[in-house]
Amino acid sequence: MPLLIRPETPADFAVIRTLTADAFRSAPHAAPPVDGTTDPGEAVLVEWLREDPGYLPELALVAEEDGAMVGHIMTTRGTLDGGGARPVPALGLGPLSVLPSAQRRGIGAALLAATVDAAVLLGEPLIALLGDPGYYGRHGWVAASRHGVGSPDPAWGDYFQVRLLPAYDGERGTFRYAEPFSRFE
Repeated sequence: MPLLIRPETPADFAVIRTLTADAFRSAPHAAPPVDGTTDPGEAVLVEWLREDPGYLPELALVAEEDGAMVGHIMTTRGTLDGGGARPVPALGLGPLSVLPSAQRRGIGAALLAATVDAAVLLGEPLIALLGDPGYYGRHGWVAASRHGVGSPDPAWGDYFQVRLLPAYDGERGTFRYAEPFSRFE
């Protein structure tokens, strides 16, 4: 059966929590637990993001294989503060989770591609993320600094990346993720 990518639904939330925890449990860069469980912080971040005004249900996607959920990606409203009167809307991607047993089979790439396609249809200018340049670079992301987009934390360097979309019109500035991301600073 082929990979199915679809928007998440409330019926998926418990499975997404477990999937996200499993995906990040052994990751060296995972956020520490934040809610009294041993789950990595990314599992809680997904829940916090759903409660935030920046939550975009059409950009919270799951991947299913043979009827089982194997991946999840969430992209939320962020902004570029370019010093103008108002921040420019943009998107912040994360977390991207694939079950360890399903990794290295193109599921993450398929979720990234579906996210880009959906963001293009929504007329978004860019998607920003914090991640491994070796992985994300293969999928069209580049160092954000190349396009005048500053990271929330300058120490992130080239790990803070952007994917420019057709609606991009040279917007520059410092990127700000949805508020729940700041709870990890």
